Amino acid sequence: MINKGFKRRAAGSCAVLIALILGASGCGQSAGGSGVVSGGNTQTESEADSGKNNTEGNAGQDSQKSSAQISKPVVREIYDVMTVPFMKLQAYGDGAEEGLDLSVEKIKALDALLSTGDPESEIGRLNETGSGQLGEDASYLLTTSLGLYHDTEGRFDVSVYPLMELWGFTSLYRSTFEEAVAAAEKAKNGEDPTEEEVRTVPSDADIKAALAHVGASKIEFDPESGKITLPEGMKIDFGGIAKGYASQCAADILREKGVKNALIDLGGNIQTVGTKPDGSKWRIALNDRNHGGFLGILTVEDCAVITSGGYERNFKDAKGKEYHHILDPKTGYPVDNGFSIDSSVTIISKSGTMADALSTAMYVCGPEKAAEYWKAHSDEFEMIMMTDKDKMYVTEGIADDYDSSYSFEIIKKS
Repeated sequence: MINKGFKRRAAGSCAVLIALILGASGCGQSAGGSGVVSGGNTQTESEADSGKNNTEGNAGQDSQKSSAQISKPVVREIYDVMTVPFMKLQAYGDGAEEGLDLSVEKIKALDALLSTGDPESEIGRLNETGSGQLGEDASYLLTTSLGLYHDTEGRFDVSVYPLMELWGFTSLYRSTFEEAVAAAEKAKNGEDPTEEEVRTVPSDADIKAALAHVGASKIEFDPESGKITLPEGMKIDFGGIAKGYASQCAADILREKGVKNALIDLGGNIQTVGTKPDGSKWRIALNDRNHGGFLGILTVEDCAVITSGGYERNFKDAKGKEYHHILDPKTGYPVDNGFSIDSSVTIISKSGTMADALSTAMYVCGPEKAAEYWKAHSDEFEMIMMTDKDKMYVTEGIADDYDSSYSFEIIKKS
């Protein structure tokens, strides 16, 4: 059963969801702060409330403790890791310094381990040789990925890398929104876009050939020993799950060090530990990329919030047609099933690993099948979807914690 939610503020918009942090500290510190990158936009809690570029926050209005009673955050920043230009981690209280240092080390270690662009990484060597022995982290990720491959009937597939290479969407290449705009403008004016601004669409024959090397069910893997063998021509990529796992690892490390309040932003992949220091919940905005402002604001604690959207990596051909990076492993083409380049799926889950993987998997499923999947797994995650029909859907478990001036429909379990 689906019930309607709030009234929409602007008809006809095709909005994009991007997770942004609001009011991180609850004591006058901005959550994302200036410089936190998430789809090219960041705003603080006060910006969400006033629409102005003000980084002070408004926590004094609702904090349960005075600012003098709340410690300042310990902050760590990471640059150019896991194909993300900027990451920010902040934590509070005893154990924050050590916990953050160890978290940064872990994230960098995972980047070195899982990079498909580094021939010396564990995954780089596996893709080159076709066999090997995975360590603990990669084994966990592959086991989880194979489980999701089965549960989603092949819609989440880490063996899709040959297709990603063919389309130019590997970790070595990140199309930017500015490049796409420049390409479209040049095409409109009869000019030739640069190689960076335009990509060639693969032929049907090339896509068919690449599909022959896709299918995670063909992977031979022993989770006990970590031994793995890939069929000839197959390559794997954990790009659809690795950042969520990294944020989950960081959260686990911080908890082990006694940290009860922390915010982890891995380029828009958000993981929270506990609540804000004042005891209130974290406020995370979903950005309206087309019109500015926000689609809505989530109020959460101790969970991950991760969004996948076609806008993240895309290109335009010489005629200006857009192609996004979320490929259907069954067809080899960008997903076009109720989700398109301006669509998105946001997952809310206790597990950063699952939130990351499911945001991609549900996108490939399409709105109807994604809703069906949630009904069967509603104890594992919640979801917000923006479709290519400019409709927003919110699962009932998170609806009371989601505030929006846009209309949305609530997906119920029955």
